[in-house]
Amino acid sequence: MINKTKRQKKLKELVDKKQEYLLKDAIAIIKKSPKTKFDQTVEISMKLGLEQSSDQVRGMVNLPHGTGKSVKVLVFCKGEKEKEAKESGADYVGSDDLVKKIEQGWFDFDVAVTTPDMMKEIAKLGKMLGPKGLMPNPKTGTVTNEIEKIVKELKAGKIEYKMDKQSEVKAAVGKVSFQENMIEENIFSFVNAVLKSNTKLQKVQNFKAISISSTMGVGIKLDRSQFKQI
Repeated sequence: MINKTKRQKKLKELVDKKQEYLLKDAIAIIKKSPKTKFDQTVEISMKLGLEQSSDQVRGMVNLPHGTGKSVKVLVFCKGEKEKEAKESGADYVGSDDLVKKIEQGWFDFDVAVTTPDMMKEIAKLGKMLGPKGLMPNPKTGTVTNEIEKIVKELKAGKIEYKMDKQSEVKAAVGKVSFQENMIEENIFSFVNAVLKSNTKLQKVQNFKAISISSTMGVGIKLDRSQFKQI
């Protein structure tokens, strides 16, 4: 409890909750925050003035420097595509065997990719994969015959984003150990992709707020104006 109190005091000294910071200054604060025994994740949260029921905000974005996390990629495919998936670096490759494992409650992977011909077979997994955000989707490029391309992109740091019911878009955009310019470039790439995903976001009133934090840190509000010219 003593350590927690010291951490809270230090964070309170570093962050003015009423202030909106420039991105580089916010990242500097995160780097100055009390250290932990593990490499904390840098997270971003964007509050949008849109409705999930009528406004689609979803897609994929390549983070220039990745997330700092090793991504486990599963590929549903058959025949020659299995060899392509394995050589591309996929962690799990198969068809009916993987479908059966998932039906039994196995979810030891971060993203699933499938070839179009497998969609009918994995459609029955929708109720299991959907709530976990693991169902392949053509809109995010995870339903494709270009297996080598998507697997390598996912391994290099390509991530999915999606607006939730609270009209927020959240994601991990790096690690505290990253150099400051790496975190900054990842965040600008992420925000750019989100703002371009829906024409309504070109109106400033539909971009309500944005903040970043570390795993054990507090939210640091960012000045939205620095993202207007993206």
